[in-house]
This record gives sequence, structure tokens and C-alpha cells, in this order.
Amino acid sequence: MSKPVPLGLAELRQHIQMLEGSRRAAGALPFGIERIDTRLPGGGLTLGAVHEVAGRDQGVVDGAAAALFVAGIAARSEGQVLWCLTQPDLFAPGLAQAGLDPQRVICVEAGDEKSVLMCCEEALRHGSLGAVVAEVSRLSLTASRRLQLAAESTRTLGLVLRRWSRPRDAAEFGLPTAAVTRWRIAAEASRALPVPGIGTARWRLELLRCKGGNTAEFDVEAHNGQAGLALSAPLADRPAAAAAGYGQGGYRAAS
Repeated sequence: MSKPVPLGLAELRQHIQMLEGSRRAAGALPFGIERIDTRLPGGGLTLGAVHEVAGRDQGVVDGAAAALFVAGIAARSEGQVLWCLTQPDLFAPGLAQAGLDPQRVICVEAGDEKSVLMCCEEALRHGSLGAVVAEVSRLSLTASRRLQLAAESTRTLGLVLRRWSRPRDAAEFGLPTAAVTRWRIAAEASRALPVPGIGTARWRLELLRCKGGNTAEFDVEAHNGQAGLALSAPLADRPAAAAAGYGQGGYRAAS
């Protein structure tokens, strides 16, 4: 048996690029914020791939922040969005606040998480949707690989929103999956307003895993495209330069 020929650094890089060819060809969905996009291979979230998102804690607040983060990503995709879950608690006004028109959403309520994963796998393989969202508490390596292979067969964006029903499920979030990126979202205190009212939502984004990239943390401010209508006149009429910096999907790096 002949010995394998060792590859030089250039040949090794070329070989890796060939292996990643189909994924690179699928393109990426940028956030529109240079600070985040430069951390992601391809300049954004890889299309034709699965991305995993969860709240930092088991509480409702961080869970809701994670759901809004997912909705904001799905809103930037093209086409209908399939959102599959077991709990009938998808809040249409919340999706609209994140920029996702509820009329674009096909909501599927499944009997259990196994059915959720099966439904999402078939939807990813179909190829006609802009994004597919699976709400599950547990995600095994095998199940994530099936979703990833299904996503790679099309340009469809796969988003897995982890929702904790038990402390054990939250602890399993650190176990390996085939997701290309893994995000953990936490709600932060809103910026104080000069007038009484509720400030714009702010989040801490933790990029815990990024295939081909590095981990990172970002403080961002959620921004509804209609948010100016709910603010007082002095804020709503502030100069455009003060409101600059928002990326696609309504995010900007918080100062």
C-alpha cells in the first residue's frame, strides 16, 4: 500500500475549499453590521446550513429574545418561512416587531419534537422556502446532521430555536451538533430614554460556535422599522445620522 502524500499548506487550503464548495456557492445572509459579518465566514450566516439559537437562561425573557433574534434572521430571507413547534404560542405581533410579516409565516403545530424535526427536514429538502424554523428543547447530533444535509441540498436557511422545558435540556446545549453556528441570546437593560417610556430592546449575542471562524460576543440594539412611531417627537425627529448604523433586519451594534 502506497503511503499518503503529505499536502502542503496551499494544497490543504485548496482541498478544504473544494469540500466547502457547495456551502460557499449557497451564499450567506449578512446582518449588515460589519462588526458581526466580518466574524462569519462568507460575511454572514451561511445559506443552505443549520444555525442553532437559544436563550442564555431558562427564563421567559431570554427565551423571547432568542425567538425575536430568530424571527429577525428569517425576516431577511426571501420567500415563505415555515415555523414548526409543539406549543401553540407563536405571537404574531412579536414576529412583526422583529420585521417578519406574519403573512409570510406558515405555522405548523406538531405533536412532539420528533415530528417537528421530521417536518423541518422535509421542508428543508423541498427548497422553495426562505427559511425553516424548528422549536425544540433537545437536538441530537444525528438529528442535526439530518437537518444539515437537508439544508445543504438546497439554499434554504435552517434555524433551530432551542426552548428549555427541563434543566437537563438546557445543560445539553453544550453537546456537539452539526449546526454551522451556535448563538446564545440574553436580554440586556434598555438604554435610558430622556422621557418616560420603554426603551428599545438590547441584547447580548454570544457566538459560541462558528465553523471556520471564531467565537465572539456582541451587544446589539433591536430596532423595529416602525419604532419611530412609538417614540416622542424629539426622538422620532432626531437627525438621520443619529439613527444610522442599523443593518439589515433591524440590528445595529450598541454603543
